[in-house]
Amino acid sequence: MEDRYLTSAAKPAPLLHTLRHARRTAFNRVFAAIYLCAILALFYRHGLELIIHSTTSASFLISLALFLSDAVLAFVWVTRQGFLMTIVYRNEYPENLEKVMKKTDSFPALDIFICTTDPYKEPPMRLVSTTLSVMAYGYPTEKISVYVSDDGGSELTLFACMEAAKFAGYWLPFCRKNNIMERSPEAYFESNHPWSSDGKQIKEMYESMKARVEEVVERGKVGKEYITEEIERKAFNKWTDRFTRQDHPTVIQVLLESSKNRDITDHFMPNLIYVSREKSSTSPHNFKAGALNVLLRVSATMTNAPIILTLDCDMYSNDPQTPLRALCYLLDSELRSQLSYVQFPQIFSGINKDDTYGCEYKRPCQTNPLGLDGLLGPNYIGTGCFFNRRVFFGGPSYIVPPEISQVGPNHVVNKPIQSRSILEMAHIVAGCNYENSTKWGYEVGFRYGSLVEDFYTGFLLHCEGWRSIFCNPKRPAFLGDAPISLINALNQLQRWIIGAFQVGFSSFSPITYGISSVGPLMSLAYMYYSFWPLSFIPITIYAFLPQLALVHGLGIFPKISDPWFLLYVFLFLGAYGQDLLEFIVEGGTVQRWWNDQRMWMKRGLSCCVFGFLEYFLKCLGISTYGFGLTSKVVDDEQSKRYAQGIFEFGVSSPMLVPFTTGAIINLASFLTGLMQVLRGISNLEGLFLQMFIAGFVVVNSFPIYEAMALRSDRGRIPLKTTMISTGLALALYMLVSLIPLRN
Repeated sequence: MEDRYLTSAAKPAPLLHTLRHARRTAFNRVFAAIYLCAILALFYRHGLELIIHSTTSASFLISLALFLSDAVLAFVWVTRQGFLMTIVYRNEYPENLEKVMKKTDSFPALDIFICTTDPYKEPPMRLVSTTLSVMAYGYPTEKISVYVSDDGGSELTLFACMEAAKFAGYWLPFCRKNNIMERSPEAYFESNHPWSSDGKQIKEMYESMKARVEEVVERGKVGKEYITEEIERKAFNKWTDRFTRQDHPTVIQVLLESSKNRDITDHFMPNLIYVSREKSSTSPHNFKAGALNVLLRVSATMTNAPIILTLDCDMYSNDPQTPLRALCYLLDSELRSQLSYVQFPQIFSGINKDDTYGCEYKRPCQTNPLGLDGLLGPNYIGTGCFFNRRVFFGGPSYIVPPEISQVGPNHVVNKPIQSRSILEMAHIVAGCNYENSTKWGYEVGFRYGSLVEDFYTGFLLHCEGWRSIFCNPKRPAFLGDAPISLINALNQLQRWIIGAFQVGFSSFSPITYGISSVGPLMSLAYMYYSFWPLSFIPITIYAFLPQLALVHGLGIFPKISDPWFLLYVFLFLGAYGQDLLEFIVEGGTVQRWWNDQRMWMKRGLSCCVFGFLEYFLKCLGISTYGFGLTSKVVDDEQSKRYAQGIFEFGVSSPMLVPFTTGAIINLASFLTGLMQVLRGISNLEGLFLQMFIAGFVVVNSFPIYEAMALRSDRGRIPLKTTMISTGLALALYMLVSLIPLRN
């Protein structure tokens, strides 16, 4: 058998990566078998209850509701097991890569795609820092091409990119000379590094650039005093009165060309290209996947690097060795033929100590991929991902058709990127009508059909026969920003939920298409991502039904003396205990886990409900939705409250009403039930589980009560929301009081 790293017949090359299986995998498998038996026992009890109460309508409906909620919880738990059966860890050895490659000029070229949309919601200086951080990679600069996709078509973004191009000539040599790890200027200057005289000079240059960019953004236009060269004047002349966000021609501006531009130390500079695709009010693909496909084609005509890195504008590089870590897998001859991408975790730098809103997303970004890596690999999460360009043109054994040869992976670019023919072709492939009557977005490129096009693309790539790798080094490869207000966190998740339903209920559903294509465990994992938002059903039922029954002194769960009581205790402690264990093992804390599970309940009563309703209405043709962007702009007071771990409600939104109503009902029910027990009206033994559920929700809802009654800052729950929620709680109580529950 041929060795994959032989430098001679006798001596193997240095090792590039290793893999080991997690010790807890065996425990997870045994526990899953035991817990599954407990679930089956629970449904046996539900069957008995349905038979017993089949003659009384109210009791039957209560039993049916509990059965439905537990069925959904069981489905979510079963699909969750796809992440826990084959957990693996990987290590890379990029220091050995040059020994294997022998020459730096043999490193493959790298095209980097950075996406931004709105300069007012995604501040351009964050884009600048992200762009500079990847331009300064510890990688041959002449091999790097950075493409900035501005889907908002804003001259403000172009100006920021021009400023970044000028500053790069000083920043890149500074990083090389001082061997800096934080190659995002913003991150570096916010750290406590001791600065030399040249460091102070670079900081002054950066602050000057930052002031110019922010002044232009505040003005809303680029003033003539900032346009110093004819080439810049020609570029900005494209922004005429007819140029709008949703209707404008293609703009492709080469800001740096490696063969022409050099830094102050006479080193080659990376290519830097600004791209704003043509848009029309009738264009059907006004979302992120459409922008990525344009970048895929434009880059093919200009550089066509075999490796592509996709990044969000606020996810800056935190390690200059990151491309080398990806190459440890992408250059592996045993993996290469089937390896589609290397996914790095999405890690956030701006999260407070205890992650108040659960925005770390530890499970989908850090924990779940470890389990998927033992199968076919992690799903694509939209950023921090190194692709093999070949994967966008069919399965591993698929032959790229000749009709797309000019933008295919085998196209050879033999002219400078600013040559007339290259730029003409780039403008053609960026046109909004280029994809008409083609397979782009359906069989070729990033896939359309879901608001979470990253998840959908990764799923279909796995179904085509590709695999992926999860690379999770100790030093985070990328760091980004997370929402620091509750409403922003919920709005962001609502878009993901709609996209998940679009995949789950499509013709390529993981339930049907997935099982036959990727196998049972992998399809279970994709089922979890597609249908976990349905957990709003049990969350809603358990947030209201036991509490309203408690007010009437009606027991709907087993008594403490009943053997079935122990089953409920085991199911609760088992699910929460295993979840806490997985969270802690992967570097979490108890307080962060508590906040995460608290947010799980809030999401179930807010964005999950609204996401499902919006998806359902869209299916009926009643409503429409689009790409909703989360604002990254915050004020000082909001930042201060977030740093203190104080919940930021602030705005009057329908999203806040359901869980505020639930908090009110649970508090009233718990206090009522407690008074009934103390006065001897009700028996604690029969109502203990209901009291526990209500009390558990009350403890989780402390920030809500505080924001309704005790706070006076701008982050409190608006009075309007409090009044609506209180009115709904009273109406629901009165409605239930009319139903003869003891019938």
